[in-house]
Amino acid sequence: MVQVAILGFGTVGSGVAEVLTQNADAIARKAGGDVRVKYILDTRDFPDSPFSDLVVHDFSVIESDPEVQVVAECIGGATVAYDFVRRSLLAGKHVVTSNKEMVAAHGYELLSIAREKNVNFLFEASVGGGIPILRPLAVCFSANEISEIYGILNGTTNYILTKMINEGADFDEVLREAQAKGYAEANPAADVEGPDACRKICILSALSFGRHVYPESVHTEGITGITTQDIAFAEKANMKVKLLGRAVKTDDGKVVCYVSPHFVPASAQIARVDDVFNGIVVRGNAVGETMFYGRGAGKLPTASAVVADIIDAINHAGQRKNIFWEDADPAMQGDYQALEQCWFVRTDAKEAEIAASLPGAKLLGEVDGQVGVLTGPMSLNALLESGLHMMGRIPVL
Repeated sequence: MVQVAILGFGTVGSGVAEVLTQNADAIARKAGGDVRVKYILDTRDFPDSPFSDLVVHDFSVIESDPEVQVVAECIGGATVAYDFVRRSLLAGKHVVTSNKEMVAAHGYELLSIAREKNVNFLFEASVGGGIPILRPLAVCFSANEISEIYGILNGTTNYILTKMINEGADFDEVLREAQAKGYAEANPAADVEGPDACRKICILSALSFGRHVYPESVHTEGITGITTQDIAFAEKANMKVKLLGRAVKTDDGKVVCYVSPHFVPASAQIARVDDVFNGIVVRGNAVGETMFYGRGAGKLPTASAVVADIIDAINHAGQRKNIFWEDADPAMQGDYQALEQCWFVRTDAKEAEIAASLPGAKLLGEVDGQVGVLTGPMSLNALLESGLHMMGRIPVL
């Protein structure tokens, strides 16, 4: 029998306990024996929970118990959770987590400790909730040179943009509705300003290209500046506005990693990912283009991925999973502003001025007195140097 400790008994932690209990027989078959929760760490008591007798308040109880083989970290954040995970690994325990903030900030260090201690540090649930993406990247795509990975990585922003597109509502109105439905937090900054998607594309980039990417080095824009005019111009161009995290390998071998709203052709698969769903596209030189789709968050989808990692850690107790990357190398990180791509520009300039500043650009007409423009491939540096007065700019996928 394998004993597990769960750190944090919030939405994800309680979901992990629920899945381990409800699916105990199926999990035992796949793990080669019973998997039981021995401890649940939280600052609170849960007298009405069926797991109330498992709650402890002192992490050292878990840390010092040799019977605990796997620790499931479900606290979140990169302070207390990071300390507990680091100590668990140093104590020779496998760790699984759904914590994208911690993995994005400390993944290289924690993977290094896990390798030194010959234990597993697994984090499938940190990106895409219940969507299987990290394990395929590490294993199924190992025969490929990946050239690009991008996706809709945040369900809250995708829900807001979907409502703006379908109903013509403005950002503030849809955000209030998303908060009322529980899709957005009271303080939605991590979602709507892009940090959540940033952390996830850092992890995806690290697995795809083999080097840690620290969030503070990633150009990050959210959707707070998206207007109803942008939505209307996208429709004129037969496109949709989607917030994407993107990591692309350029011809010089560097990787450009960034988060930004994009104009996406309506015919693209990713354009059909709506509401709270996520979609992730991987391009490999052998496999071509593939897309992973599903719910990117939620209690049971995320818990499903955490428990799958628990089973995987148990099945590889004597042999580490081949999940690792090197530390960041600034020399291998490309410049977002130098990346060539097409752009949508919203401007109040006259047609002659647009033609002079952006030769060959396609005009999309006017919306509310502003002109929409689609450029050919050019860097942001070149766009800024064009001298055109821009009310807004959005890269085109």
